[in-house]
Amino acid sequence: MPELPEVETVRRGLEPVMAGAKVRSVTLNRADLRFPFPPRFAERIAGQTVVSLGRRAKYLLAELSGGETLLMHLGMSGSFRVAGEVTGEDAFHHARSKLPAHDHVIFDLATSAGPGAQVIYNDPRRFGYMDLITTPEMAAHPLIRDLGLEPTGNRLDGAWLSEALVGKAAPLKAALLDQRIIAGLGNIYVCEALFRSGLSPRRKAGTIARRGGNATDRSTRLAEAVREVIAEAIEAGGSTLRDHMRTDGSLGYFQHRFSVYDREGAPCPKPGCGGTVQRIVQSGRSTFFCPACQR
Repeated sequence: MPELPEVETVRRGLEPVMAGAKVRSVTLNRADLRFPFPPRFAERIAGQTVVSLGRRAKYLLAELSGGETLLMHLGMSGSFRVAGEVTGEDAFHHARSKLPAHDHVIFDLATSAGPGAQVIYNDPRRFGYMDLITTPEMAAHPLIRDLGLEPTGNRLDGAWLSEALVGKAAPLKAALLDQRIIAGLGNIYVCEALFRSGLSPRRKAGTIARRGGNATDRSTRLAEAVREVIAEAIEAGGSTLRDHMRTDGSLGYFQHRFSVYDREGAPCPKPGCGGTVQRIVQSGRSTFFCPACQR
């Protein structure tokens, strides 16, 4: 499933076309994705202007001029492409994401820069979904209200992480995947951040914390590693594993920088370590780490 860097990459690709554009029409080629579309979905969006295109955790949020926000989740295989405005043809595409049978939602946009564009949502597995939420009620919506801190700003530091994990007996990896603590982190980037910080995914989360909100060396290293990994992944356009691609059809390249993820049996890349990357299963998901240098 796309993680925060992939969703942020998609947001940045769509923003120049969608922000400020008027939605002329919405075409639905089926009645549902993972869930049914809200009542009168197309009619409620048509005629409105996209005020802004944001992101919260793994959700894309298009604020509309009529007082509602369009919430979009990519699921396992969802992707967007843009056709029309840039070259007059299908300017953004990727071959496996262009089959018309999987084009489920088409937003026809009028833009100030030209004749307009189409934003096409394609989803072979149909695990993605869309919803319309009254904008003032967004923060209290069940999908949004319990989300934790975004890992892209300076608020995520050693002191904050220490306070968030104090007393927690869950494995450190499980705690980092808890969206109520840090929003948007997924399996790939947690594995990479734990490696950079030299911490074992099996360590109890509370062992890197200190009561009173005081940072520890371990909580500081981990907070810095999370921010660095996320920032580098966004810069690289995310990681292309199976279905993820950018809105221009090109692939993300952070997977070429993986230190441990999906590298079972490879030598540990840390200079002087001499260990071997191992794979274990935690809560039904693969964890990659070096037991020699991650303690």
